[in-house]
Amino acid sequence: MTVYHLPALLGESIAGLNLRPDGIYVDVTFGGGGHSTAILEKLTTGKLIAFDQDLDAAVNIHRDDRLTFLNQNFRYLKNNLRYLGYDAIDGLIADLGVSFHQFDEQERGFSFRSDAVLDMRMNRQAPLKAADILRTYSEEELASVFYRYGELTNSRKLAAAIVRARSAAPVMTVGDLTAALKGLVPAREMNKFYARLFQSLRIEVNSEMDALTEMLEQALQMLKPGGRLVVITYHSLEDRLVKNFMHTGNFDGKTEKDFYGNLIVPFKVLNRRVIVPTDEEIALNSRARSARLRIAEKI
Repeated sequence: MTVYHLPALLGESIAGLNLRPDGIYVDVTFGGGGHSTAILEKLTTGKLIAFDQDLDAAVNIHRDDRLTFLNQNFRYLKNNLRYLGYDAIDGLIADLGVSFHQFDEQERGFSFRSDAVLDMRMNRQAPLKAADILRTYSEEELASVFYRYGELTNSRKLAAAIVRARSAAPVMTVGDLTAALKGLVPAREMNKFYARLFQSLRIEVNSEMDALTEMLEQALQMLKPGGRLVVITYHSLEDRLVKNFMHTGNFDGKTEKDFYGNLIVPFKVLNRRVIVPTDEEIALNSRARSARLRIAEKI
């Protein structure tokens, strides 16, 4: 039996929401419905609005009058909530990881472990695939993607190798890409290298960093004073954005002070030290090892 997704840090993240039975909550990454199920168990008259841009997640929808599912990118959070008649919410949770289902469905092209077309779209209706990036981006643009989103120090060599390879034949599949990069992959860190490379392509395909910043800004606008923001990240780029935003209200981490020298901050950060999975959780779910949980309360 396959599992659509096993949520990381489930108990800790649900506790972080400080759920009220009559509250209004948002799960912007519905996925397998794990976090949403746990939220609904604690609601009575409350409501839960769940987002997921991947329509495959709809198979996990609960038949529950308290739940509204939206097949939308979470970057459209505010407009969708306003359309539904919600002017404020009590809490929001975001689990930014790729679901097991997306990794394990070979044709989705998220994993470097099987030879498939390089797709990587969270929303299958979106026009841009990873293969399109490898086919159309200039050498300079490819190098920028690999360096910015994969933090790969040999990004220029990688981009040059792909441009050379595609001049002879399209780089469309995982096999095509690995063949093009032969000799540039460190043998002792092959898995780490390809994880970063595929991460960079996935982030570019789905505009993940832009979507995250837009969602966080809108979450701040929609949360009531005392409302909780709970975010689980899986790599340093998104974790840095979340940390900076929770601590300073901006993504650069620059603090601002009022006339009297007091810090101007929108949140009270509730866990100064990031929460990570226990050894026991990692033993049960190895994919949770890179999860990082941050919790903040709107002032």
